[in-house]
Amino acid sequence: MQGAPNNPSAVLSKNNDYMNRIFWLLSFVLFSATGLFAQDANSLHKKHFNLEEGVAIQGYDPVAYFKQNKAVKGKKDLAVSEAGVTYYFSSVENKDAFTKSAAKYEPEYGGWCAYAMGAKGEKVSVDPGTFKIINNKLYLFYNRFFNNTLKDWNKDEGNLKTKADASWQKINH
Repeated sequence: MQGAPNNPSAVLSKNNDYMNRIFWLLSFVLFSATGLFAQDANSLHKKHFNLEEGVAIQGYDPVAYFKQNKAVKGKKDLAVSEAGVTYYFSSVENKDAFTKSAAKYEPEYGGWCAYAMGAKGEKVSVDPGTFKIINNKLYLFYNRFFNNTLKDWNKDEGNLKTKADASWQKINH
């Protein structure tokens, strides 16, 4: 037979080499793309967070709001980075709790003022000492120059929260 391979195992070997190359190339592309998507998600997450020099909540411990019901300044040597955002903690226990369940403790709306997010859809800085826990979520508020926005939030919380959730979705996606 003319044109037919003399050694069928040589043909199979060439096909296997070709399939192996395709497999490794596709694996590399998928792995690289996954890393890029994770980087993009972290960059987007960080981009919309209220940060000072890469640190969230002006260095206050996010877990302390829940465990101590007050704002407690964290320590730089007890820092954790979550999706590109750095948090400081006042104790090893709080750091460990955050590490196990970061989403549980991260502030809503990227740490921006909940009232401003609901009333105007804007990112406004906060006073970390002015906060409220609602349904196990941390909300922070602006409180300067005789303007405590938590008081305004409390007057129309349901409506403002609905609007803030919608505004944050638009900003964050």
